[in-house]
Amino acid sequence: MRWREGRRSDNVEDLRGARVGMPGMRLGLGGLFAVVVVGWLLGADPVALLQLLAGGAENAGIQAPGPEAEPGPGAPGAPDELADFVSVVLADTEDTWGAIFEAGGARYQPPRLVLFTDLVQSACGMGQSAMGPFYCPGDAKVYIDLGFYRDLRDRFQAPGDFAQAYVIAHEVGHHVQRLLGTTKKMERLRAGLSRADQNALSVLLELQADCYAGIWANHANRSRQILEQGDVEEGLTAAAAIGDDRIQRETQGTVVPESFTHGSSQQRVEWFRRGLETGSLEACDTFAARGT
Repeated sequence: MRWREGRRSDNVEDLRGARVGMPGMRLGLGGLFAVVVVGWLLGADPVALLQLLAGGAENAGIQAPGPEAEPGPGAPGAPDELADFVSVVLADTEDTWGAIFEAGGARYQPPRLVLFTDLVQSACGMGQSAMGPFYCPGDAKVYIDLGFYRDLRDRFQAPGDFAQAYVIAHEVGHHVQRLLGTTKKMERLRAGLSRADQNALSVLLELQADCYAGIWANHANRSRQILEQGDVEEGLTAAAAIGDDRIQRETQGTVVPESFTHGSSQQRVEWFRRGLETGSLEACDTFAARGT
C-alpha cells in the first residue's frame, strides 16, 4: 500500500503510556480479559460489562505511566512508524469521505482517533485492548491499541499494511453511519427485540461498516492510487479472519450463528468486496438487503 507520501491527520490523540485507574476494581488485566471473553460468548456488550465493573465513567481516571506501560512517542521501542501509518490512513479517510459528503451536498465531520495501551476511558465506558479496535458514537472517536495489529498478523494470520488500513476504515465506517443517522435507526429497531434479533441487527451494522471500508479503498485508489499488487487480497483476508464463525470456532470449538454480532467470514468478505468494487453508498444498504 502506498502511504508514506500521504498527509498526516490532525485528529489523532496519543494516550499510549497512560495508565487508566479504576477505583474499587480488583480485577487485573487477566481478569478483565476473562470477563470480556465470557461476556462476548454470552452475547453481552463488553463495553457495558467493563463500565459496570469499573463503577461507571465517573470513577475512572488517568494515572501516570507505570514501569510496564508501553513507551510513549519517540521513546525507545515505541511503534511510531505504525502510529504514523494510522495517522496517514485516518487522513485518507477524511479526504475520501469529505469528498463523498460534499458531492452529496453535506459536510463531513471527521472522527478523532485515540491510540491507547491496555485500557482507555471513552464516553461509552471503559475500553480495553482485548476488545479490539472500537468506535464510540458517544464521543465520535475511534479507539485502537496498536498491539491489535500484532494479533491480526500472528493470531488471525492477516498481515500487511492494507489489512491494517481496513481495520481503521471499518471503524470510520461506523462514524459515517452515525453521521447518516443509521446508528440511531438501529437503536430504535433494537428496542423490545430478543437477544438473537438484536444480534442480527448488529450484524447488519457491522457488515455495512465493512462495505464502507470498501468504499474508502475504492475512492482513495481512484483519487490517489494507494493500492499495490496484493493489497486487495490482504484486505479480504483480514475481513475473513475476523468473522464471527471463525473466531467462535477457535475460542469455543462450536459456531452459534444466532450469537453472531459482526457477521460470518463469508459475509464480511462479500460486503467489503461490494464496497470496494462499486464505491457506492447505495450498494452498501445491508438493511434493505435483509428487508429491514
